[in-house]
Amino acid sequence: MADFLHTVWFALNVTLPSVLLLGMGILLRRLGMADTNFIAQASKIVFYFGIPCLLYSNLMQSDIHVGEQADMLLAGAVSVLLCYALGEVYAWKFVPDIRDKGVFVQGVFRGNLGSMGLAYVLNAYGQQGIAAGAVYTGAITLLFNILGVVSLSRGQEGSLWDKLRGTLKKIMVNPLILGILAALVCRLVGFMPPQSVMKGVDYVADLSVPLALICAGAAFDFKVLSKLGDLSMLASIGRLIVAPVLTVLVGLAFGLQGMALGILFLMTATPLAAAAYPMVKAMGGNDVMAANVAGITTIGSGLSAAVGIVILRSLGLM
Repeated sequence: MADFLHTVWFALNVTLPSVLLLGMGILLRRLGMADTNFIAQASKIVFYFGIPCLLYSNLMQSDIHVGEQADMLLAGAVSVLLCYALGEVYAWKFVPDIRDKGVFVQGVFRGNLGSMGLAYVLNAYGQQGIAAGAVYTGAITLLFNILGVVSLSRGQEGSLWDKLRGTLKKIMVNPLILGILAALVCRLVGFMPPQSVMKGVDYVADLSVPLALICAGAAFDFKVLSKLGDLSMLASIGRLIVAPVLTVLVGLAFGLQGMALGILFLMTATPLAAAAYPMVKAMGGNDVMAANVAGITTIGSGLSAAVGIVILRSLGLM
């Protein structure tokens, strides 16, 4: 019992700051200090500058040993693709509004790796876990953004070729993807920006997640909480329950255990990524639904992560 309470407290300590920022966004909206225009402009700052700087900084300042983590990365990619495929099948059959389809799919497969995931891993495994977690974050976030652009581009008009060409163009100019690629190229050629430059990058990176969560909180619709059949709630269930269970099964199929399986689970047992809301906003999706999923999953992820930790530890898998 004591161990269970400890893991619940640990999860709450990780997620509570995000919940408070969502609450601040709700309060600012109620006070009239965060209107629709503020949300739109702040979300653009996060999407085009904040999150790319966060990813670049994390990858530039972490020890990367991709070969040692190949199985974990492959298992993570397979689990993300499976979650994406299941989300697409469900959206195709049961989600009528085209603006909701991509948001629902993102809500299922896309986790918050850059802040919540790394925080979980740091608390569980320390700096050794962070080194592996940063590589996982970079690789899987790249996949997240490619799939995110694909899922949100379905509303484009034109032929199949026009849609494919438009989707590829958005992938190539996506700021989050460019941030990851910039870090990988810099590391490949051995270039490290001056410390003063990296400090500036870190300043921008530090504001990204808080500002994204404040925007998501300001756009949160409390009416969704009374609609248990709402798509936001269904996507949240997919994010908090279906995705972690499926990911652990995939990890076990790949023979993972210990820290590798633990990182795989902790990275998946996260709420909807903070970057998802500004991306949805920028690409014309249902941003209110995205904010609702972000809010519900952020509030619920502490409990779902704690339960998962207890189960995996009791089975000696983590």
